Amino acid sequence: MKNIFGECLKGIIAGGVAMVAQATMAQAQSVPGAASVTEARSFEMIRPSGELECLVEPFMTVNVGSPVDGVLELVAVNRGDRVRKGQVVAKLQAGVEAAAVNLTEARVEFGRRRVARIDSLLEKQLISAQESDELATEVKLREEELKKDQEALKLRTIFSPIDGVVVERRLAPGELVRSDKSVVLRLAQINPLNVEVIAPARLFGSVRVGMSGQVSLAPFFPGTHQAKVVVVDKVIDAASGTMGVRLQLPNPDYKIPAGIKCSVVLGR
Repeated sequence: MKNIFGECLKGIIAGGVAMVAQATMAQAQSVPGAASVTEARSFEMIRPSGELECLVEPFMTVNVGSPVDGVLELVAVNRGDRVRKGQVVAKLQAGVEAAAVNLTEARVEFGRRRVARIDSLLEKQLISAQESDELATEVKLREEELKKDQEALKLRTIFSPIDGVVVERRLAPGELVRSDKSVVLRLAQINPLNVEVIAPARLFGSVRVGMSGQVSLAPFFPGTHQAKVVVVDKVIDAASGTMGVRLQLPNPDYKIPAGIKCSVVLGR
């Protein structure tokens, strides 16, 4: 019995050792393969010609709203329109604020006429200097109140903060605008354009700010366009072994749209 039990125990131990050995060999074989796949994926953005894949994006996008609550009265632009910095793009209903400005203006004008009359009386010593000073101070306070009302009225008008194009029109006249969360328009500045590149980490140090790059926009546009490196990330993504590089591409005529794929060759 002891011999039989001993033989069975040896068989179980031998089988377990064999299974562990097979698992270890399989793991050892799988690791190099996985590493090679990861390496291939991390460098697949490099084409045989040395070009790096890239994406053209707007220089910036802006959500335009209002600093005050109100009802939208007018939206002066539509999707695709070009806008200039400082251009009126929308207005809120401003009847109350306009009336306040008119009322304060009338009070200021009346106060100025009184001061002119008081000055003539003061010259004739028919009124004290204190009374003249009090009236002049009252007019000054009215003028400051007028400035405040004019600024409040100005806040009912929405201006474009950038030169660019209208990407999206989200609200229509008659809708309520909330200062804390409502977006009336989304604008994009597309001159210059950002060219975003995901480059292999091995290029770190060889790619520098100020370098030029030849950007190909085929099949949308023939030839190449010169851009300049403006950002090189200082943090490398360890998982993919890549880093970010940004170039700026001039687009004065707005001919190049944002959102298209491209390729770039970095040079000196």
